[in-house]
Amino acid sequence: MKLNELRDNPGARRKFKRIGRGIGSGKGKTGGRGVKGQKARTGVSLNGFEGGQLPIYRRLPKRGFRNIFRLVYAPLNIGALEAAIAAGKLPGSGTITEAMLREAGVVARSGKYAGVRLLGRGEITRPVEISVSGASASAVAAVEAAGGKVLLPAREPAAQ
Repeated sequence: MKLNELRDNPGARRKFKRIGRGIGSGKGKTGGRGVKGQKARTGVSLNGFEGGQLPIYRRLPKRGFRNIFRLVYAPLNIGALEAAIAAGKLPGSGTITEAMLREAGVVARSGKYAGVRLLGRGEITRPVEISVSGASASAVAAVEAAGGKVLLPAREPAAQ
């Protein structure tokens, strides 16, 4: 096989419909926009507009509070950690860091997470030292019961 012989499978790419090219094309004259009116014109954005009626997003009550400074952590269960070490993705000795977890693909690599939080689902049998942003009490207890250690960042006391 040569590079110049590569082709898509038949039917994998559909030819786009050229609109506004005569009535014989099936999308001629009005170009699939119906007839006249505001929505037939270009540059119209009517998202949420209800023709003068009070829009639904204004009629419905707003409740609660959305904290824009909330930090979201990538979850990591101790069972997944054990499986990654058994598979050879992570070292069995030394300190396992968040960077190593991302590199091994054990936790998500995207930038939307502020760190990694260790959770207690599953079992761990080997002693590991892991440095993460947060951990549940059950996860810390399970790691320490296996002879390991969970390193957490130092927290500043809350201002009063």
